[in-house]
Amino acid sequence: MATLGKIRQHGVLLIVIVGIAMLAFIIGDFLSSSTTYFNRNRENVGVIEGQKIHYTDYESAKNQLQEVYKIETGRQNLEEDEIYSIQNQAWEMKVSEITLGKQAKAIGLDVTSDELADLCFGKNVHQLIRGRRVFFDQNGQFNPAVLAQFIASLNQEVEQPEQQENLKQAKTYWMYWENAVRITRLQEKYIGIFNKCVVANSLDAKYDFEANQEVADFEYVMQPYYAIDDSTVEVSKSDIKALYDEHKPMFRQTPNRDIVYVVYPIEPSEEDFQIAEDEMKKVEESFFTTEDLLTVVNTNSDISYDARDLRIEEVPEMFREFAQNGKTGDKAELRFDEATNTYAMARLVKAGYSLPDSVEIVVPATEDKAEENLGWFNISEMNREMQEKVLACQKGGQFSMANGLNEQSFIVKDFSKSTPKVKIAIMARNVIASSKTRAQLFNSAKQFVVNNNSLEKFSTAAQEQGLQYYAAEHLNQNSQGIEARGAGVYPNSRSIVRWAFGAKEGAVSDVFECGQQIIVAALQTVREGDYRSIADAEGELRYEAINNKKAEAIRQQLKGVKTLEEAAQILGEEIETAEDVSFGGYRFGSAGTEAAVIGAAMKLAPGEVSAPIQGMNGVYVVKGAEKVNAGEAFNAETQKQQLNARNNYYLPYLALRLIEKESDIEDNRANFQ
Repeated sequence: MATLGKIRQHGVLLIVIVGIAMLAFIIGDFLSSSTTYFNRNRENVGVIEGQKIHYTDYESAKNQLQEVYKIETGRQNLEEDEIYSIQNQAWEMKVSEITLGKQAKAIGLDVTSDELADLCFGKNVHQLIRGRRVFFDQNGQFNPAVLAQFIASLNQEVEQPEQQENLKQAKTYWMYWENAVRITRLQEKYIGIFNKCVVANSLDAKYDFEANQEVADFEYVMQPYYAIDDSTVEVSKSDIKALYDEHKPMFRQTPNRDIVYVVYPIEPSEEDFQIAEDEMKKVEESFFTTEDLLTVVNTNSDISYDARDLRIEEVPEMFREFAQNGKTGDKAELRFDEATNTYAMARLVKAGYSLPDSVEIVVPATEDKAEENLGWFNISEMNREMQEKVLACQKGGQFSMANGLNEQSFIVKDFSKSTPKVKIAIMARNVIASSKTRAQLFNSAKQFVVNNNSLEKFSTAAQEQGLQYYAAEHLNQNSQGIEARGAGVYPNSRSIVRWAFGAKEGAVSDVFECGQQIIVAALQTVREGDYRSIADAEGELRYEAINNKKAEAIRQQLKGVKTLEEAAQILGEEIETAEDVSFGGYRFGSAGTEAAVIGAAMKLAPGEVSAPIQGMNGVYVVKGAEKVNAGEAFNAETQKQQLNARNNYYLPYLALRLIEKESDIEDNRANFQ
């Protein structure tokens, strides 16, 4: 009882203590159990309209599109720029799917399951499906029967691993196009509604017609801005600020970076050339005398030999003349080709004979399947085994090739006309930079970093040392890499972009190895925020501000002017003529694009002299002229059709882009690339 009394006396204190203990327990439990939650948030590549895109979902979309691309191109290995393009396409498709889906849902728009089935494999197959070569017949045309056969194959049961992999790839391919059809159809429906809402009326038609019917030739005097020296004009910070505030929407941006960089090309040294030549001389005698050419060549040469019959045009250029004019057993001594940095020698194994270039092959009919014509094939592109079997056949002959655990039979339906062929063995060694040479270049670049650890030192040293010095501007966090001079993107230069977005302005990078180049970069400019800063946009703003000041000075000179002759005398300019000016045009004579001047000129009465008009290129004084009507009859319906066709061409695209622009999209893909 005494204990109970103590508890009652200190009840409030105990409640607080117990409360704190419980809170600590709850927080501790939450933190430990929520590790997965926080980790999953960190694994989101982005958020689109509140929908989180997890890394695994994004990877799945990328992998799916890669498989589609492989099937479409018939290639299993993709280039770096192709993979980058696929990544962007997968993201853009996800953005389009979610943003358009939200808008469509708001107005009750959808693509039903029955509608999708009809578009994919029903009576009204969509063009996206009809355009796939996978579903073409032997005549190169879309064939519903081929499509139906493909769909049926997706439900088959297979046991062999290779067949299972092929089936998986086929399902991935179909799922992609099925989803693409759904999104495209939703876009088509949305655009259809949009086009019905935005239509031209009779007033639109009349205005558009008249804008192009009335034309006039205007006399004018123009003082170009460049006629006034910039040094005579003073622009204040407040002038720049006022223009910035006025044009701020034009300076919207995504965060980006400017870098400068130097390139050390990884090229072979003189020592590398000598080593390559010496190695070729060591195998020269063996190459020209051996009876086991396959082993000797394929062990020592950068050009393999498989004893195939080649057309003269297929022989490397440096030995083409030798192959064409030589005879069996002839030798081409060691030579160097500067175009390819290659030491090479050749041996004519067989010459002076002819064989067909190509063959038409069919798969013979079976109990379950009709004969299938596979078409014409270049014989020289076949592997050696198939080439030998084909050439051993007569027209109408049959041969077999292994197909997994089975044998596949083929029939030679026809041969093309025979042309001269050769068997030629080439021993070649491409001269490349050795590990020693690469190490020396790497050390040189590393020393450059150590000695020039600031932007100023970096730029000065690059110029003094005559290094290849370039700039890469407006890199965003998802940029694939650094653009090479007229040769795409430097391989593996994505790492430079990642560095630029993690470094401070003015920093100098470590050494990056990008394919056959070693690159060192310096971070020149960092741009953050949704809008470019005044300082960053000052160059463009100052140009406009200077022209505004010049325009005001010219207007003051022309104050009170009543005639073109007076204006010409004051400005020291000639009276010129702008011909065939209309509201529908955009050029004002030889002065260039001047929409404001055209608008003001077309409003003038004949003979009326305008006040000074500020244009894009200078200040104008214009004399009104008689408008000439083209005399065409106005047809409201025809004009509306033309306007609607024009609007339907570009407005839907702008609408779809606006949907994405105004959507809440957070793109964090750069953290995973």
